[in-house]
Amino acid sequence: MSTSTTAARLRLFCAVELPAELRARAHAHLARLRESAPQVKASWERAEKLHITLKFLGETEAGQVAALTEAAARAAAGVPSFELALAGAGTFPNAHNPRVLWLGVEDSSGQLARLQQRLEAECAAAGFPRDARDFHAHVTLARLRTANAAARQLARAHEQLGFAPAQFTVGELIIMRSDLGPGGSRYATLARCAFQPAELG
Repeated sequence: MSTSTTAARLRLFCAVELPAELRARAHAHLARLRESAPQVKASWERAEKLHITLKFLGETEAGQVAALTEAAARAAAGVPSFELALAGAGTFPNAHNPRVLWLGVEDSSGQLARLQQRLEAECAAAGFPRDARDFHAHVTLARLRTANAAARQLARAHEQLGFAPAQFTVGELIIMRSDLGPGGSRYATLARCAFQPAELG
């Protein structure tokens, strides 16, 4: 586990990474959509930024990174590695008013949901506010700037194209910093909290 800070206030979130080959496949899906609808104004994610957010903290004092890292490490302690699958495609809030295009996450074991609940509880105990919205595991592909007919057509194409299930193993929780800039946000990893399965006596 390692931490670093470079500013007085940092835009932070906790996440699960996708393997490189799966990010590439998801980005290929994104690229097909983007090429099919050049008239739609949207912020499309870069391949290296694709991830599953477990908790978004937003602007946070740099001095709180250590406490956040400790909370995340406690959440990861005793958790075994588990399998997830990236599968399906959808929109937020819905296809009639599409604002976000996403790929779904299948959590058949329920381990991701339990990890997210542990993370919320440990962060709350450390003084971080709980998320107001219910957890809905997904990978964001794009944020649409307008909800016109072209955007709705793009959303329908996204859902119809779908995404065939692809399994991957999760073995750690990461804390990320998001730096906003004129070319969009860029991410940097501040800490990695590896799962530490409980030892059998």
